[in-house]
Amino acid sequence: VQLQASGGGLVQAGGSLRLSCAASRRTYRSSAMGWFRQAPGKEREFVAAITWNYGTPYYADSVKGRFFISRDNAQNTVYLQMNSLKPEDTAVYYCGDSKRYAGTYNVPGAYDFWGQGTQVTVSS
Repeated sequence: VQLQASGGGLVQAGGSLRLSCAASRRTYRSSAMGWFRQAPGKEREFVAAITWNYGTPYYADSVKGRFFISRDNAQNTVYLQMNSLKPEDTAVYYCGDSKRYAGTYNVPGAYDFWGQGTQVTVSS
C-alpha cells in the first residue's frame, strides 16, 4: 500500500486547510486510516483516525471541534479538514493505514504503512 499525503501549506492563525491522503489500494484487512503530526524535536502524536467500514471518527482532545476527518471509500482517500488553526498545530502531518482494532488507533505502532508527510505551518 502506498499513501500519498497532500494539502499542507502556510496559513495564518484562524485559517483552514484540508489535507488528503490517497491510498494506492486497500487490502481486505485495512481497518482505518489515521493522521499523526510531528513537530521539530517532538514525538509523533495522534491527530485523528477514521474506520473504513462505518466511518467512525476518533480525535485527539487537542483538535476536537476544530478538525474533522472523513473518507471516500470509492477513491480510497481520507481527508482532514482543519479549521481554526493555531500556531501549535504547526507540524509535518502524516497519514497511516492500520489493520488493527479500535482502541489502538492513537498509537503509531498500530499503523503498517505511512505517507511521506505534508508540512503545515500556521503563522501567528
